[in-house]
Amino acid sequence: MIKITLILTWLVFNVIALVYLVTPPPLLRDFPNSVKSTLPGDTVQLKNVSGYFTNLTRREVINYYLSFYNHPLLVRLNHPPEKSKTIFRDTMQSYYLEELVLPFKESLFINGYEWENDVFTKPEKRIANKLTYNGISYSAKITLKTFPVPIFSRLLVFGLSQASLFLIYFIYRRALKHEN
Repeated sequence: MIKITLILTWLVFNVIALVYLVTPPPLLRDFPNSVKSTLPGDTVQLKNVSGYFTNLTRREVINYYLSFYNHPLLVRLNHPPEKSKTIFRDTMQSYYLEELVLPFKESLFINGYEWENDVFTKPEKRIANKLTYNGISYSAKITLKTFPVPIFSRLLVFGLSQASLFLIYFIYRRALKHEN
C-alpha cells in the first residue's frame, strides 16, 4: 500500500512539473504610463532588452511586473545596483535592480534609475543627470532584460534529474540489500 501511494505521489508530482515546464512564461506588454525608449542599447542592440521613460515609482513598477509573474514558485531577488553593469552594459545607470525568477523558466531583471535618488551622485549635482527624452522630463528610466530558458533545456534538466533520482534510489536499495 505504501509503495502504491509513493508511486502515485511521484506520478502526480511529475505531471504537475511537466505542465509547469511546458507552459510558456508570461508575455510582457509595454510598460503603461511610459514612453518606450529608442536609445542605443534599449532596442535591438542588446537581446531581450527594452527601456522605458516614466514618472512611476519603484513600487508601481515592481507591482506591475509582479502581476505578470504571479506564481507560487516566484523568487524575488534584490540585487545591488552595481550589478546592472554586468547584466546590461558597462554604462548602465542604476538606482535599484530587482530580479523576478520563475525557476527553470525565466528571469526578468528590472533596472530602475531615478535621477533624483541617485546614491552615486551628490545631491547638489544630481540635476546634471536629469532624464529628458524627446523634450520631456521623466523621473525614472526602467530597463528590462529577460533570460528565457528554452523548453528543450527545461525538459532536459527535468529528465536528467528524474534519471538521477532513479539511479540514487536503486543504488541505495542495492546497498541496503548487501548490508542484510
